[in-house]
Amino acid sequence: MTLARSSVGFKLLRAALTIWIVITFTFVALNLSGDPIEALVGDQASPATIAEYRTKFGFDRSLPEQYLSYLWNIAHGDFGISLSDQRPALDLILQALPNTARLGLTAFGLGVTLGVLLGIAAALNRNSTIDRLVMSFAVFGFSIPSFFLGIILILLFAVQMRLLPSSGADSLAHLVLPAITLGTNFAGIFARFTRSSMLEVLNQQYIVAARARGIPAFSRVLIHALPNAAIPILTVIGLKLGDLVAGSIIVETVFAWPGIGRLLVGAINARDFAVVQAIVILTAITMVVANLLVDAAYVLVDPRMREQGR
Repeated sequence: MTLARSSVGFKLLRAALTIWIVITFTFVALNLSGDPIEALVGDQASPATIAEYRTKFGFDRSLPEQYLSYLWNIAHGDFGISLSDQRPALDLILQALPNTARLGLTAFGLGVTLGVLLGIAAALNRNSTIDRLVMSFAVFGFSIPSFFLGIILILLFAVQMRLLPSSGADSLAHLVLPAITLGTNFAGIFARFTRSSMLEVLNQQYIVAARARGIPAFSRVLIHALPNAAIPILTVIGLKLGDLVAGSIIVETVFAWPGIGRLLVGAINARDFAVVQAIVILTAITMVVANLLVDAAYVLVDPRMREQGR
């Protein structure tokens, strides 16, 4: 039990250190990219106006002072004020978050369901036509750029067939094309990892023994094989779950989807430091939390880890 508590404490410490490194790196990188006040007020602004805005947003202080102030504000839930919108950066993110969550979770659910089922089917039919078709789809899914697939789907289903809208987020019909674009990448990755993990398990002695005892194939896969193959699958699912926001940036831009990804692109173009920093930090927190959830899922899935915990 002491060892388990020590492991949990180490993981939490590592998570906090990761978030601090991301905060520091983001702060340094953005400040090295140039003066955001000049981008805000324009080239024709007078020195007095530039100085006034620098004082207003705290850019007149030294970088160490700005950094310490920024850490203190983040610790209290204050991510700063948007330079271009004059609103709290966190408010802008929370406004865009529901759309990103709707797109990301739909695409993720589609990718997990389709990818795991196809991976199992490929493993059960190794070296067959089904296996080759699934692996061809997997390679296509994780190789094709999202922007290219999105444009192809728009040309095919929105321009040529006129079946679905190409931009916006007003209805479920607007969700179909971006969800398929993002979900195809997820499905290809999950199918590949599921097949590899299942192939390792299906050759084990306990699976052969279960087949010899006459246990139906469905039960062998669902009860005996899949739980033992779940650790690598859970790992990649956790990594991609934490990557939802970053992975949706291109897709949201292509389909004009009003989410966090599109907000980030606009903030980068406007050099809106507060919004960019807040999105990057929240994305890092999402990935850290996803990894912690995967570690917890290991214990639930793998009996050996439960025994170690005891």
